[in-house]
Amino acid sequence: MLELSMNILDIVENSTRAGANLIRIGVTEDRRRDTLRIEITDNGEGMEPDVIQKALDPFYTSKTVRRVGLGLPLLSHAAKITGGGCEIKSKKGEGTTVTAHFGYSHIDRQPLGDMPTTMATMITGNPGIDFVYTHRSDDESYTLDTREVKNELEDVPIDHPTVMQFLKENIRDGLKEIGAGS
Repeated sequence: MLELSMNILDIVENSTRAGANLIRIGVTEDRRRDTLRIEITDNGEGMEPDVIQKALDPFYTSKTVRRVGLGLPLLSHAAKITGGGCEIKSKKGEGTTVTAHFGYSHIDRQPLGDMPTTMATMITGNPGIDFVYTHRSDDESYTLDTREVKNELEDVPIDHPTVMQFLKENIRDGLKEIGAGS
């Protein structure tokens, strides 16, 4: 994958297949410490310890439509080549957290990508799932919580095209306001 936002999309897809109805996505850019951290937490079915061990193996997948699962192994590799790493914490029946750390200024770090479009894609494709997206850039932060948005919308569906365009613009403006990079 060329952009880290595509890895996020892939992991969120895993979360939705695991029955999650709340997914938290955190991105932290810490230029002083030269780190980028991505953390995705869900309240899905979780994984058994033996599955956690296999999850970073590209030749293991829980999917029945193909024999390989490249999302987590690619994220792990992308993190490791920048001096970072990837870890998975999960408890059966409670959910999973995937955390990846990257060297922020490392020449091999992939760009974060288009997070407004990635978030809009996830929300549109999963209107029944709640998302909390928090992006921190040094001392500033931006948060979008779809539970709050749905509350304000009342009878208008969150995946309505006008709402999605508004959310993309809101995220884009919020990231620009906090000085989020790529």
